[in-house]
Amino acid sequence: MKIPVLFEDAEALIIDKPAGLPIEQPRKGGPSLADYLEQLKFGFQRPPVPVHRIDTDTSGCLLLARNPKALKRFSLAFEKRLVSKTYFGVIAGELVAEAGTIDLALAKISSAEKGWRMIAAKKGKPSLTHWRRVGASGGHTLVEFRPETGRTHQIRIHALAGLGTALLGDPVYGPGSVPGRTMLHAAELCVPRQGKADIAARAPMPEDFIRLGFGDA
Repeated sequence: MKIPVLFEDAEALIIDKPAGLPIEQPRKGGPSLADYLEQLKFGFQRPPVPVHRIDTDTSGCLLLARNPKALKRFSLAFEKRLVSKTYFGVIAGELVAEAGTIDLALAKISSAEKGWRMIAAKKGKPSLTHWRRVGASGGHTLVEFRPETGRTHQIRIHALAGLGTALLGDPVYGPGSVPGRTMLHAAELCVPRQGKADIAARAPMPEDFIRLGFGDA
């Protein structure tokens, strides 16, 4: 597999991570992004290092740092909420509202039957997501999500608890199975840099979104 590169300079890469490729090697084994970091060196001595995480099912923009100093600066930018992130997600059913903000604190729970998951909980960590209805096709709605925080599964649980329906294909918060993965795509990423141009990229809409009728957004 060749990993598409959306942005490249001496400090950073933004790749278009394929859906289904985990960032870290799964406990049960199998391919992961770590298997492709050598091919992403492009002449540099060190392989690049992922700065943040997106779910295995999620496709799209992922930032990699090419040296330890850059990794530290970029990580701090995420911690300070300076990074702009835009996602597209598909939900089952059609939304009536056009836009809004979901402000729901999230907490992690676990059980022997279902494993771990996130829930909306007053005593959880603050989580904020802005959303906008983009369009509808075939009984589904394409939604743009702009998270201000970066909690685990934030968009997935905010879709369920805030919009009233899980992302299409989500095996944890929805019915799963069809269309084969959680329909979430990291479409845009922008990281500001002091004294330098922003690190910015836009990932093209993936084929499974296009097949559902969402080729343009």
